[in-house]
Amino acid sequence: MTFNWTNPYPTVRTPVFARNVVATSQPLAAQAGLKMLAAGGNAIDAVIAAASAIALVEPVSNGLGSDSFAIIWDGKTLQGLNASGWAPSAWDPAYFARKHGGVFPVRGWDTVTVPGAVAGWAAMHERYGTLPFAQCLAPAIEYAERGYNVSTIVHNKWAAHVDVLKDQPGFAEHFLPHGRAPAIGERFVHASAAATLKRIAATLGRDFYEGETAAMLVAHAKANGGALSASDLSDYRPEWVDTIGMDYKGYRLHEIPPNGQGIAALMALGILKNFDISSFGPDSAQSRHLQIEAMKCAFADVYAHVAEERHMRVSPAQLLDPAYLAERAKLIRHDRASEFNHGMPPRGGTIYLTAADANGMMVSYIQSNYMGFGSGVVVPGTGVSLQNRGHCFSLDPAHPNVVAPRKRPFQTIIPAFLTRDGKPQMSFGVMGGNMQPQGHMQTLVRMLEYGQNPQAACDAPRFKVNRGLEVDLEYTMPADIKAALGAMGHNLAHVDDPYHDFGSGQFIWRLSDAIDDGYVAASDSRRDGYAAGY
Repeated sequence: MTFNWTNPYPTVRTPVFARNVVATSQPLAAQAGLKMLAAGGNAIDAVIAAASAIALVEPVSNGLGSDSFAIIWDGKTLQGLNASGWAPSAWDPAYFARKHGGVFPVRGWDTVTVPGAVAGWAAMHERYGTLPFAQCLAPAIEYAERGYNVSTIVHNKWAAHVDVLKDQPGFAEHFLPHGRAPAIGERFVHASAAATLKRIAATLGRDFYEGETAAMLVAHAKANGGALSASDLSDYRPEWVDTIGMDYKGYRLHEIPPNGQGIAALMALGILKNFDISSFGPDSAQSRHLQIEAMKCAFADVYAHVAEERHMRVSPAQLLDPAYLAERAKLIRHDRASEFNHGMPPRGGTIYLTAADANGMMVSYIQSNYMGFGSGVVVPGTGVSLQNRGHCFSLDPAHPNVVAPRKRPFQTIIPAFLTRDGKPQMSFGVMGGNMQPQGHMQTLVRMLEYGQNPQAACDAPRFKVNRGLEVDLEYTMPADIKAALGAMGHNLAHVDDPYHDFGSGQFIWRLSDAIDDGYVAASDSRRDGYAAGY
């Protein structure tokens, strides 16, 4: 790929070129990862350091009670890790009918599935780590004990959630010092999280699932009406998985298979393959219209069919069948927005970070509490803020994603990886709810169809498909493009989303097959993002 290195979009970022790179949505986390690389560690050590640090320094997006996924190029093969947690054993539709009148709550203990991130760190370290596990967690422990100065966008997202979460158990105690969100630049200390991290470090993560921390989690759940049990935690293990993929313009995009929504990005690209999208300009209304329609068509199927894979009635391979996607593409009109029903194929609050090292290892990693601060529940004495992934379950008994004991819910968080001829090309991701597969598609189209460099592709104005004909356009979208899309029938109604907005991406592109040629990295200015390298 020969990129155009000019950037036509307003930005505060330039590409970063280096042989060792870490890119995250918060600068202190990127520096934590880079510190591991400088100490002789590999990209896995860097990711664990960055992931544990960002759980402290960007708590609005993730925490010690997060879920996570990873795609890893270890120098020879590509491997996926699903570290999303399962439902408590007591959960089924009758449980929610009895306690919540048949409506799934948004916050609180009855949205908390078993957090998988800590187990994910341990699994990655056991298989690939080179530095001691405790050394990888040391930066996070220091930030928890000594505190850190709250960055600008983290403050903004933090303040936006005060009224919604202030009454959740433990939230105000841990995250509202002085009765408010910390100000920009104010030092925030999270001492109880430091003690928990030390126990995690000393036990290679098992304390979180069967030790002192686990006992405190279970006791707090019981005291506050939650269903999480000791065995729900102790029995949990993350899963190593093969990726699923889609070929596009000489490259292959890889995603984690369901229960994640990465398949939506693959389906959208598979639909776009049926159009000559490069014949339209990268910022044209027609190019965006086709991408919007492809994404809407993919989502229609994903929301109907995707769940934990063993519960799906159609397979990922069926949803990715080229003939099926070609038929779906025929539903798209060039001149008009459409609403799409799901088809039936033939039978047969998130952070994203990435790291790459001078030996060729590349890691695509994502970690999330789901909505900002997740469930809002923080367990006293642990500093563990818990995700609310259970809210992603369905209560419809006919839906494959219906809640059930020890079942993983549909997940929005998705790391991505790009290969060319079986060789690693780019580790990347775009955080932000259902913006994630849309961000994967939009940035890849810009790079692979139009030759825009990763930073330009990251900075370009984005759209966000919602439901039906509703589409959000970023405020930087030119007025003539908005008018043209509106004339095609797209409903450009603004959806208030103070947390996810239009996502935030990190990208590391390998410059050639020669390892010494290094990488180029891009980081999104929609967060406090930072790409660091040497």
